[in-house]
Amino acid sequence: MNKPPPPAGTRPVVLALGLAQTLAWASSFYLPAMLAAPMAQDLGLARSTVFACLAMALTVSALVSPWAGRLVDRHGGRPVLLVSSALFVLGLLLLAAAPGVLVLTLAWLVLGLAMGCGLYDTAFAALVHLYGRGARQSITGITLLAGFASTVGWPLSALMETHWGWRGACLGWAALHVVLGWPLNARLPRRSATAATHGPGDPVAAPPATLAQQVSPAAPAAPAAPKTPSDPPAPAALPPRFMAPLLALLFSLMGFVSTAIATHLPALLQAGGVPLAAAVGVAALAGPAQVASRLFELGVLQRFSPLWSARLATLGHPLAAALLLALGPLAAVPFVIVHGLGNGLLTIVRGTLPLAVFGASGYGARQGWIALPGRIVGALSPWLFGLALERWGVGALAWTAAAGTLALATLMLLRLPPH
Repeated sequence: MNKPPPPAGTRPVVLALGLAQTLAWASSFYLPAMLAAPMAQDLGLARSTVFACLAMALTVSALVSPWAGRLVDRHGGRPVLLVSSALFVLGLLLLAAAPGVLVLTLAWLVLGLAMGCGLYDTAFAALVHLYGRGARQSITGITLLAGFASTVGWPLSALMETHWGWRGACLGWAALHVVLGWPLNARLPRRSATAATHGPGDPVAAPPATLAQQVSPAAPAAPAAPKTPSDPPAPAALPPRFMAPLLALLFSLMGFVSTAIATHLPALLQAGGVPLAAAVGVAALAGPAQVASRLFELGVLQRFSPLWSARLATLGHPLAAALLLALGPLAAVPFVIVHGLGNGLLTIVRGTLPLAVFGASGYGARQGWIALPGRIVGALSPWLFGLALERWGVGALAWTAAAGTLALATLMLLRLPPH
């Protein structure tokens, strides 16, 4: 199938943004996995309280995301991502200084603002602002690099906590945002808002007078000129109105599965009969599997519609769950690998499928609204799936498998509008 060629000169941008995303994810979403226990013990809180603060931060980030995307549409990704770097520093400094639950909550509120301005959705919008429809390969590139966020972040957090305590670890991450995160985000090129409204493969936006005639009932319509054989073809019809809610539903279903499994994978494997030590080792295979699927997207699936990547992404978890439920502990390794392969594609699909459906114009704000329900569901899914795991054990996979199957069935019926 025809696709826009990758824009020239994107490699330095992808490298800088991918490394900045790795730092952003490692110092926020993946932080409590290593620091929640010492943090809770020092502050005299339950460990669940720290994870409740993370859920609150994820909810805040979801609410901020459409606003951040609209700013990217208008001004480009560079200023928004630089603001996120400053917010990450402030949130981590507050976290390091927290004497109790009030300042801890405030710190995670600030980190939620930083995540809403500085994680994948904003980074995807920044690339679309620069490259239009040609951003697909760049989106894959930054997810490929940031796929190592947990692989790098967990050991580094544990190392800093061992030597400096959890407060020192937060200060260390804040320092990394100052010396690495800010300069990396500052490397993004500046691009005018006019250039951002259309990229490779996108129709050029109408001039302001024409737009005024479209939105103002008082403006007289210009007489239509007769068409000649040399006239350019009319632009493709807009996608149906139901497409945005449909994508929001799809990403909510897939986000529930992804976040629930990510936060409970070792416990889920134990519930399936895998010993603790083996469960931790097997769970570590999820990261390499995600990176492998992103390499496959970069090398093979780029030739095809993003819809195929979306279908493969949703197929992964139901297939993996069927293996574990049918074969028990013998299928632990295949379960993690197959789930990881699908989950690795999911992150890319969140950025590329809306781009394929709606195009580049207004991408940032639209992406924020489409992602909003899924991010709220993702904030609640660790708690909901934890309850299911306590009640039904490995049988809780039936819920996530059903969500993945519903998303896959919907995608099999979906067709992309012609552009």
